[in-house]
Amino acid sequence: MGMTTADSQFHVLAVDDSLIDRKLIERLLKTSSYQVTTVDSGSKALEFLGLNENNRNTPNETSVSPEIHQEVEVNLVITDYCMPGMTGYDLLKKIKESSSLKNIPVVIMSSENIPSRISRCMEEGAEEFFLKPVRLSDVNKLKPHLMRTKCCKNIQNQENQENNQSPEIQLQTAQSNNNNKRKAMDEGISPDRTRPRYNGFTLVSN
Repeated sequence: MGMTTADSQFHVLAVDDSLIDRKLIERLLKTSSYQVTTVDSGSKALEFLGLNENNRNTPNETSVSPEIHQEVEVNLVITDYCMPGMTGYDLLKKIKESSSLKNIPVVIMSSENIPSRISRCMEEGAEEFFLKPVRLSDVNKLKPHLMRTKCCKNIQNQENQENNQSPEIQLQTAQSNNNNKRKAMDEGISPDRTRPRYNGFTLVSN
């Protein structure tokens, strides 16, 4: 298979109500060395992602269960478009409306080549739209989206670590930066203080 450590760290959530299609996409993803979780509906996908709908009164509001989301990190969601109940388009919208999940790339699959459907999904934030049957060449297109997500995640984690520093450490860092600036200014000024100035005249020694 040629599995690499970097690729095996990527976790893809595949969503399809067809068992045959789920098995196919799972096999393709595992051939490309990705970790795969498969579910058969959009609602189960949201549950796996830790997205709990507060429906009835506030249909557009969702909340994320931190315990589930932290335990299982999903780097990409690939979902069928036509599914009973919640369609792939509905799932896409739910993910993009969530402040905690909106950065997860979503790819839509469909057996029907309908331009209006494709453009609607892309406008809503889908990264790719694959026509079934999905091929290995399609799966290869996922890598750039996964790498970009991983890069953004690392930057975000670094920023969070810096923000979570204790006030004492932040104060020490600020003082250290100020001291370095002051030292640099002193070093830059001191030669001018000791060097005699001739105001444009050239000193000639006999």
